[in-house]
Amino acid sequence: EGTLFAKTVFGGEPSKPDYSNIPYAVFCIPPLSVVGLSEELAIEQAKGDILVFTSTFNPMKNSISGRQEKTIMKLVVDVATDKVLGASMCGPDAPEIMQGIAVALKCGATKAQFDSTVGIHPSAA
Repeated sequence: EGTLFAKTVFGGEPSKPDYSNIPYAVFCIPPLSVVGLSEELAIEQAKGDILVFTSTFNPMKNSISGRQEKTIMKLVVDVATDKVLGASMCGPDAPEIMQGIAVALKCGATKAQFDSTVGIHPSAA
């Protein structure tokens, strides 16, 4: 906001912040992080149907150590466009992972693009 203010006032470039798809986190144990629309907001705002994809698993680093700490992730997707409208995660490293997902949502990523991305094994991301 400060940079955009400076551009507008001192740089002669009228600028406004884009408040869409700003990630946020609750730094508790385990951490929780979200970006984009919740399932409820997507139902209200989407022009059509939505799909919700969830995954619950025990990250490999926990499996090897014998810890039973689970991770849960959710993607909210617009059926008509396949665009990812929101993502949430509760588990280790959720805020760090959600920061990267926020970039994808800002770029208009689709569920197919998420699915076609090869993940780094054995990370939760």
